Amino acid sequence: MISLVRLLLVAVALTLGACSTPQVGTSPGLTSLSGAELPAPTREDVVAAERPYLVGPFDKLKIDVFGVEQLQDKEYQIDASGRLSFPFAGTVTAGGRTPQEISDELADRLRGRIIRNPQVTVNLIETVSQLVTVEGAVNKPGRYPAIGAMTLLRTIAVAEGTSDVARLDSVLIFRTVGGQKYVGAYNLKAIRLGNYPDPPVYANDVVVVGDAATRRLFRDLSPLLVSPLVVLLQSI
Repeated sequence: MISLVRLLLVAVALTLGACSTPQVGTSPGLTSLSGAELPAPTREDVVAAERPYLVGPFDKLKIDVFGVEQLQDKEYQIDASGRLSFPFAGTVTAGGRTPQEISDELADRLRGRIIRNPQVTVNLIETVSQLVTVEGAVNKPGRYPAIGAMTLLRTIAVAEGTSDVARLDSVLIFRTVGGQKYVGAYNLKAIRLGNYPDPPVYANDVVVVGDAATRRLFRDLSPLLVSPLVVLLQSI
């Protein structure tokens, strides 16, 4: 991960050294997108990157069919191929669909078979397919479910906050969109002060909080993060 940080700093240094206006493509394999936002992933980038949540393989759902005792408050796990087997409805494709879309499909299949106008409720109770990775100087590094409107501050909070050695001005978000790799550099303190918006975080993102070991790497970059800096890593 440190090598990616070095690539980011090289891109920034060359960009700033070229002229006062940021240039695009000033370093081999890197394109500076200063002042831009990290692009949001498409459905092709992750199974369930959009909001609302899209169900993925091995996720667990709670499904309730109102008025049918044997189909009330039951838990089901999506299989490896993204399919759901449901009584009286057969096998339903659940991967890449929202809980509401699954609910509508089940209602259509059950209609007229065991109940005239079925009311089906589908709720997510556990996800293993849509995760965000948090590394570096946080109190609890790891992989966490990316459910709802995740942001950088919320993601850091899920990892139980930054550690004592954290560099709040040295926070990175790595993301792949359409086969392209991007990295965004952020100043956590500036976000908390409201200097610029808290950036969204999506499934499959990697968030890295810098620590004392990366202090020298970020020495020249930190003063620049009065606004987000986004770099396209064309090749690594």
